Parts: sequence; C-alpha cells; structure tokens
Amino acid sequence: MHNSDWFGGWDRILDSVIAATLFYILIVLIVRFLGKRTTAQLNNFDWIINITVGSLAASGILLENVSNATAAAAIITIAALQYVLTFISARSEKATRVIKACPTLLVHKGNFLEEAMLAARISHGEVEAALRAQGLTDVGDANWVILETNGKMTVLPRQEIEIENASAMNSVRRPSNLPSPGA
Repeated sequence: MHNSDWFGGWDRILDSVIAATLFYILIVLIVRFLGKRTTAQLNNFDWIINITVGSLAASGILLENVSNATAAAAIITIAALQYVLTFISARSEKATRVIKACPTLLVHKGNFLEEAMLAARISHGEVEAALRAQGLTDVGDANWVILETNGKMTVLPRQEIEIENASAMNSVRRPSNLPSPGA
C-alpha cells in the first residue's frame, strides 16, 4: 500500500473539505426550499429521495471521476423532481395513489387481518409491540391498527364506531369482507 493510496495528498483533502461544505450548504438550501416534509417522518418515496441525494453528495465529495458540478446538478434535478411530484400529488388523488403507498389495515375490532399482515410482511409480534407502545395489553383493546405510508403503525383504541363511519379511515386499504367484532 502506497502512502498516496492512504493519504491522497493535501490537495485532495482540501478539495473534499470544500466540496463537503458546498454540498452541505446546497442540501440545507434544498431542505429549506422543499419544506418540512423532506425531514419529517418519511414515507418510502421520501426515504428513497433522501438516500439518493446523500449518495450523490458523497459521490461529488469523494469520487475524483465525478465533478462537483455534475453531482450538484443531479441533486438539484432530484430535488426539483421531488418538488414537482409532491406538488402534483397534493392536488391529485390519482397521482397520490400512483406515487405513494396506501395505509393498510392490519387489525379490525380486535382481529388480526392475516392476509394483510402477510402482504405487508408484518408479524403478530410487531403489531403487539405497537399495542404495548400505546398502553394496550390485548389485541382486543384495539379498534384498528393501521400500517401507515411511513412504515409506522397507528393504533386506535376500541370504540363503538363502524369503519365506514370513520372518515379518517377512508384512505386505508382493507379487505371487503372484514371480520365481525369478536370473530
């Protein structure tokens, strides 16, 4: 191993420090421009965008064959595309269905929805952990457990309301033949 392989030289280190500083400023400006959703609880789509931007920044900082301008242009392009897609999805239900995952009902009136859990690759233990986090000790204490678009589970405690009468449940994917309470 040559000294230059490990050290790289002061010029390369200085280039990396300057590039890291510029990319940091660029990413801060993009986050401010795109708004709070960029750093809020991420859904699948937002998470992929953030990973992509991080990878592009790292490429521009560390890889000699990727110019800083090329990496910055790619980051700005990804940010612009995210802005356009979120702008469209905020105004179009059809676009939202194409772009984003749909919340999924995992428990209905104390009953595990096995097919939905299998499709989402969620175990009973994971649902039970979400119940415990809400202070519930039994699945029967839950009216509904929903796997949200950001991967977190929402637990709604048991109450006397039908799912059709709960407007917050309108966008939640659920089977057409839900089990009756206590089934």
